[in-house]
Amino acid sequence: INKDFGSFDAFVYEFKAAAATQFGPGWAWLVYKSARLSADSGGHPKAIDDGKKLAVFHTNDAMTPLVCYDVPLLAIDVWEHAYYLDYQHRRLDYINAFLNELVNWDAVNARYKAAKAAA
Repeated sequence: INKDFGSFDAFVYEFKAAAATQFGPGWAWLVYKSARLSADSGGHPKAIDDGKKLAVFHTNDAMTPLVCYDVPLLAIDVWEHAYYLDYQHRRLDYINAFLNELVNWDAVNARYKAAKAAA
């Protein structure tokens, strides 16, 4: 995370921004880029070669990074059904709770190590 985002705080900022700015139903992702192909927020493939192995982005509806061979390490569902009963319109509170209380960082790290070993 430090290599590709500069710091953990910078990663958190980027992940929160991706989740908070997703218009309508969708997801925010932290992925390991196993190929030189990625997807924009609409799921359209685009070539990449920025030297980074980790990326954050959001997708619409049920779009997944798997279509571009990216390996999901962390995902947050930002469809309203995921948070509305507990947080109503306060999506950012939901995102903060997700990152601060729900993420199992050991599991994220294990996924990263497995993706890196398989690359």
